[in-house]
Amino acid sequence: MKLKKMNLKKEIKKLDTKKIITYGAGAAGTVAGLWSAKQLGRKAIQSANSHIGRILMTDIYDENLYELVSSTSRIGIKEVMETHLRATEGKAISRPMGTPKKFPNMDSLMFSISQLYVMPTPFEEEIDVKVTIGKMAKKPLEIEMPIMIAPMAYGVALSKKAKVALAKGAALAGTAICSGEGPVLKEERQAAKKYIYQYHRGTWGKREEDIANCDAVEIQFGQGAIAGVGHVFNAKYIDNEMREAYGFPPGKDIVAHSRQPEVNHPSQLPALVDKLKRISGGVPIGAKIGAGKYLEADLDILCNSGIDYISLDGAEAATKGAPPILQDDFGIPAIFAINRAAEWLYKNNFKNSVSLIASGKIRTPGDMLKAVALGADAVYIGSIALLAMSHTQILKVLPYEPPTQLVWHHAKGESKLHVEEAAESLKKFLNACKEEIGEGIKALGKTKLSQVNKEDLVALDEMVAKACGIPMVYEPFEYEYEE
Repeated sequence: MKLKKMNLKKEIKKLDTKKIITYGAGAAGTVAGLWSAKQLGRKAIQSANSHIGRILMTDIYDENLYELVSSTSRIGIKEVMETHLRATEGKAISRPMGTPKKFPNMDSLMFSISQLYVMPTPFEEEIDVKVTIGKMAKKPLEIEMPIMIAPMAYGVALSKKAKVALAKGAALAGTAICSGEGPVLKEERQAAKKYIYQYHRGTWGKREEDIANCDAVEIQFGQGAIAGVGHVFNAKYIDNEMREAYGFPPGKDIVAHSRQPEVNHPSQLPALVDKLKRISGGVPIGAKIGAGKYLEADLDILCNSGIDYISLDGAEAATKGAPPILQDDFGIPAIFAINRAAEWLYKNNFKNSVSLIASGKIRTPGDMLKAVALGADAVYIGSIALLAMSHTQILKVLPYEPPTQLVWHHAKGESKLHVEEAAESLKKFLNACKEEIGEGIKALGKTKLSQVNKEDLVALDEMVAKACGIPMVYEPFEYEYEE
């Protein structure tokens, strides 16, 4: 019995040794195979690189593939891509999310620092960042911060979920949202604490009950990304839910006209303003315009028509879709538009009666406070609000779709947006901006948003300095010190 066990053990050892040798040989073969494959792969890649490199280095320039890089760099990647789109479609193309063109902007401005000559605000001091829009109106609009959600339409732009999430987030933060040129959604209105109704250039909606159930009315004349140009949303893209919201019969296009249907001449504007004040019960009546060469003349007409506030879009403003020519080549950049409007309001004694809301690529708390320093009472945010609202939910559509597919109407990711989570993310973003603005006001040695002005700014760019009447950073400060 013992002998059998001994023999069995020997056999097992022999077997293990054979397996080891076999497995080892197999592994060695595999390694050798992989090494060979790697070497062959390296040789193939090296050969291909040498071949391609030789072609690039020796082909004459007009036959050289590098000519694509050279000419594209000269023309511009955006211009090349949009040329191909125009050649494909044979009609005006529509670009979403505004112009990528670089204009002079808030980055050209810096705030001063209070330390000794001007003492900083004590750490424990409460900072007041509340804003009143339309101070002379019967029912002024009061918000907890100088930030509001810009007009973005349901259907032609955003999904119902996105609109409701924006309204809820704004309400949680104590600020207002504007309807945009779409219809008033019942769910959005119920979610919003402060609601601005945009009196658009279309023929839908405009029901008296909607006007009476809002906190401000904004008459739309134009905007930064599409100027005063009308546009059409084709009937074939209108689903039943959207058609019901707009109140349009099947087969009818949604048309936003170039002009306000009730204002074919500036002399007709006072009657419209009076009508809206009467229907709304005295909430602020505002006007939405894009900034252009005739800005001061437009302001004159508006302010002398009884308007309570101006919503002013700079050239950087975005929209769901507009021809690139209107985004890239029309309008006045926001930094200059805000300054010009504020100066005009001040010089013509409207500063205390007509509020100014600025918009157009206002992205950060610093941008927001600089807009106020230039003379705005508050700002609208659009693209950055969508980004904040989407937050980590964009991972539901990336990398196969762009983040906007989460918020557009009829987009591939529309159903994936979680409304409550989006509202909470937006609320946190707005509250964080509010807190940072408060810190900025303290650093200026002040206690109220209303105390911030151009005296707190210096410029990095000479054109911005000259245009806005702000000293350059290199100019010495002239002072008289008193004990």
